[in-house]
This record gives sequence, C-alpha cells and structure tokens, in this order.
Amino acid sequence: MDLSLRRAPQLVEAIPSSWYNILPDLPEPLPPILKPNGEPVKPQELEALFPKTLIWQEFAEERFIAIPNELRELYIELGRPTPLLRAYRLERYLDTPAKIYFKYEGVMPTGSHKVNTALAQAYFNKLENVQRLTTETGAGQWGSALALAGSLFKLKIRVYMVRASYEQKPYRRILMQIYGAEVIPSPSNLTKSGRAILEQNPNHPGSLGIAISEAIEDALTNPGAKYSLGSVLNHVLLHQTVIGLEALKQFELIGEELPNYIVGCVGGGSNFAGLAYPFYYECIVKSGNRNAEFIAVEPRAVPSMTRGKYIYDHGDTARLTPLLKMYTIGHRYIPPPIHAGGLRYHGVAPTLALLVKNRIVKPIAYHQIEVFEAAKLFAQIEGIVPAPESAHAVKAVIDLALEAKRKKEKVVILFNMSGHGLLDLVGYQEYLDGRLKDYEPKEIDFSYLI
Repeated sequence: MDLSLRRAPQLVEAIPSSWYNILPDLPEPLPPILKPNGEPVKPQELEALFPKTLIWQEFAEERFIAIPNELRELYIELGRPTPLLRAYRLERYLDTPAKIYFKYEGVMPTGSHKVNTALAQAYFNKLENVQRLTTETGAGQWGSALALAGSLFKLKIRVYMVRASYEQKPYRRILMQIYGAEVIPSPSNLTKSGRAILEQNPNHPGSLGIAISEAIEDALTNPGAKYSLGSVLNHVLLHQTVIGLEALKQFELIGEELPNYIVGCVGGGSNFAGLAYPFYYECIVKSGNRNAEFIAVEPRAVPSMTRGKYIYDHGDTARLTPLLKMYTIGHRYIPPPIHAGGLRYHGVAPTLALLVKNRIVKPIAYHQIEVFEAAKLFAQIEGIVPAPESAHAVKAVIDLALEAKRKKEKVVILFNMSGHGLLDLVGYQEYLDGRLKDYEPKEIDFSYLI
C-alpha cells in the first residue's frame, strides 16, 4: 500500500522499523526464569504456551528486532504514529517553567497502548497456525486490544476478566464482545483453579494473578490454544517500544531537547517500558546522561515496587507460571477493588525490576482519590479524560511541574498518556459523588516466598 496516502511522509518516517530490546543493555544480567525446583527454564519448554517467534524474542540478545512490514503497515492503518502533544494549558495553569509533553495512546481504536503488542502477538500466533488465544485482563484495555487483534487475524479469543473490573466496567466487556471475544468473569467455574477459589469465597473480587492462572490452565488443557499476555514478559514490553521510539523521532522533528523526566504508570510495566526503554537507551546507554530521571508510578493499594521485595515469585495465583525475579508483594496478595484495574498486579516486569533495583527507575505511589483529582484537573484543562491507570502518571507530572516552579527550573517532562478514560466513567462518577475510597495497603505476607 502507499503509506503516504494514509500519513504524511514525515509522520510515516516516525514509525520505527524495529523494536528496541533492552536485554543487552541492562545494568546487569537478567536473572533466569526458574522452575519450582530451581532449574532454569529452557526456551523450548515454553512452547506449550507461546509460538516460537515470541519465545525467541523473549530471550533475544539483539538490540533491535525488525518489525515485519505487514505488521508495520497495520500499525499505520490503525493510527500510528500516535501524537506527541504539549500540555500548554496545563503549564500555564500551574504557572510552571517546565515543559510538559505527553504521548497520547488513547487515539488507538480500543483507546489504549495495548494494541501495539496485541497485534504483534496475534500476528506471530497466526503465522504458526494457532486457532485460539486465551488471556486475562484487568481493567479491560488489554482484553479489548487482543479481541480486536483476534478479529483482524481471524483468531478465537477467550478473555478472563477480573471480576471486580467485569462488574465496574461493563463497556469494556461489551467492546470485547463486539470484536467477537468471549469474556469470562474471573474467578470462574470453567477452570480448576477458578473453582477452588470460588469454593472458598463465592464473592471473590478476583485479581490479575487469578485471571492469569485461569487463562494459562485453559490454554494448557485445550489443544490448538495458546496463551497471550499484555505485560510483564520481555517480548510484550519489546512490542511496546514503538511508543518511545516514535517519541524520540518526534522530539527530533520538533527540535526539542530530550526530556529530564520520563514518567509512566506501572501495573506489570508495559506502558512505562514502552515509553521509557528507548529513552533509557538514548539517554543512559548511549550518552551516560544521568540527569534523565525515570519515574514509575503505582497505586498505594498495590505497592509492588515501593513496598515489595526483589525476590523470585510466581506470576499467577495458582503457581502455574515459572518463577520470575521481580519486585512483588506476593502471588497470594488480593488487591483492593480500585478503579485502576490495569495496575492491580502483585509484581512487575523483571527487566523493570532490575532497573528499580539499580536505582535507574524511581518508583512512587499515590492514593486513588488524589489520582482522580489530578485526572479531573487534566480533563478540565487539556480536554482529555485519562484512564485511571494513566491518571497516576498525570498526578506525578503535576507534582514534578510544581516542584520545578518552586525551584525555578526549566525542565522537560514527558509522560505516557497510555489511554483515555471514556470507558471508565463509573470510577469518575464515584469520585464526583464522593463515594470513591482510598485503600491503605494491606499487611503484606512475604513468609511463603522465602
């Protein structure tokens, strides 16, 4: 196809031809994925869950991995490159000398960044003749993205949606169903792991860890199915680096200096990594510029990075996954039903955890109400209603801009507006009505992880 017919040539140029793989540039080797007996997992042992190409990407040591032309064209057809916008009105409102930029992923068809890896995973599964994919979703951004990708590549999709979000966010569920996906509230009676949890608590709100267990069990027990996930593993974060690579090119096109602060919210880590990892390469790996600060924002109710331990843990509640070394509050932790459903995960991506451990990434945490306050302010001033997950980054950016004002520092701040909140208005209604609750972190039990 003639790409110039869909995008101006300079914008097409902004779309990368390769993803950035952070593995060769980490400050120390990434700890291996382990079996419960302590033996490293061999790549071929993951073939029951993933197609071979994604497994290769998971362990690859190449710094840049080519994006297939067919996939790159599909990115363009669906709206890439996404805009890099400057929040002029917010700057004026805060009376700050800081420049505030954001990469707006909400223009993608399902309203969030998740489409970037959903298309890639569906594409590589289709190449290997996979017929059906199972997955989990929290707030529904990932589930709707994979549902769209399944529709485009003619794959059947079954989504286990965390029950709290299934009930709070009916429009996300409807969107998945429009694309042809089957959506199951988790925990469910369809799997052994789900039934075991419901026997103990029939009204269990669910968690990403539980939904992951159900999706994996489903894939392992049904021939012709594979598992797909929206965050945490390296191949997922790899696909999301189109965000940061585009932003780097866009900064170059407008003649702006590289940002002093790169900010994103974190559940598993995909949208933060998608923006931040290419800037890590440009600012730290290539130039050693330690003035660039990377800020990862999480909810105080699910404080994986700020209160978790850097330790081996399972990625799911039923312990069907191998052991990953990451910051975790434990796979048994049941997060409170906050509206930022995409951030209700007990751990973080191992690559991100390693950057936090080496103090390259700084984690901070906020309560739910102050996050919605920041989101409302942003919506009234900039016109975009942030997803509750993205609103965590908005809150951090406002704090950074006010700090720059106090210090009279001219800094450049970049954050990932990873999605819009137009399908999350129930949470906003609770905030406006004064019914929104803050949840203090539960007491965290690490004893079973030691």
